[in-house]
Amino acid sequence: MCEYSKALSSYERSLEIRKIALPPNHPDLAGSYNNIGMVYDNMGEYSKALSSYERSVEIYKIALPPNHPDLATSYNNIGLVYDEMGEYSKALSSYERSLEIRKIALPPNHPDFAQSSNNIGNVYANMGEYSKALSSYERSLEISKIALPPNHPDLATSYNNIGLGYGEMGEYSKALSSYERSLEIRKIALPPNHPDFAQSYNNIGSVYYNMGEYSKALSSYERSVEIQKIALPPNHPALASSYNNIAVVYDEMGEHSKALSSYERSLEIRKIALPPNHPDLAASYLNIGTVYKNMGEYSKALSSYERSLEIQKKALPPNHPNLAASYNNIGMVYDEMGEYSKALSSYERSLEIRKIALPPNHPDLAASYLNIGTVYKNMGEYSKALSSYERSLEIQK
Repeated sequence: MCEYSKALSSYERSLEIRKIALPPNHPDLAGSYNNIGMVYDNMGEYSKALSSYERSVEIYKIALPPNHPDLATSYNNIGLVYDEMGEYSKALSSYERSLEIRKIALPPNHPDFAQSSNNIGNVYANMGEYSKALSSYERSLEISKIALPPNHPDLATSYNNIGLGYGEMGEYSKALSSYERSLEIRKIALPPNHPDFAQSYNNIGSVYYNMGEYSKALSSYERSVEIQKIALPPNHPALASSYNNIAVVYDEMGEHSKALSSYERSLEIRKIALPPNHPDLAASYLNIGTVYKNMGEYSKALSSYERSLEIQKKALPPNHPNLAASYNNIGMVYDEMGEYSKALSSYERSLEIRKIALPPNHPDLAASYLNIGTVYKNMGEYSKALSSYERSLEIQK
């Protein structure tokens, strides 16, 4: 945090001098606003970052030709902030504007093309469109391999994000391989406590968690937190994500009080760092609901799940996989409470979304059919239960 404040102070002092020494729309003023925006972005103060980046664009539009690369950089940075704020359509629009300029201004395999493809992939991933995300990430990697040295940090970013795409599609061995390749490059290219190491350990932990290797997952997540405490401000959203992930593992291991404590720490940070309808807040409420469900406190669980769903309906596209997860979890609580018709309705809504959002053999589809079968069994409708169980088994083969 101290380093960010020092950087901010230096950039602001530079801006003051430039305001006195230069004409009002000189490109160097835009450069100052851009640099100030980058510091605010790294501090997680997204509204201030956005304001600085937009001021930079205003000046560049006056001072530079319409397809100057610096203007593309500013649009790219605005896209980054919108993506972090959960405003994905605005992020995509900004990234695509940046890419349009770069296609005119730069040679065909310039590294900035890789950056654009990578960032567009990030938005698609956050919107739940994982095949589009993976395609963008692979395009980014192709360009980076041509344009950059073999251990450049941007290559690590591409491998990391390809791992993200595979992980979300349920292809965990491919995801782990990509994440580990990314980490290898970062160990060569970056200082020991760089925030990107924390990202790598977080993502590797996520794959181990999905593979059911909880001790390895916990070890990776805790390594991530150690780095983030050194590298980031105390209320940075990335730290909240790490606490959240640690809680997920504790919950799976049956250590519910530790899980609840970590989830609540994550939620505290997110309430400070993020806009009120950010998808990550929805994720926090969803996960807290899961702990309460596992503890048998069903009314608290239902309340948390419904709060999560309210946020997701505002923040996410209508067929995002996380909406399906919320309906699924609400169904599980109703099932535990013996309210089978409500459970069935929620499970079927979850399944409808998953059929649209996920590949046909994704494990979450199997889980949906399994849960629907369980409700039918509890209702005494055994033929319907058997049909659902068999559909689940077909997907798992």
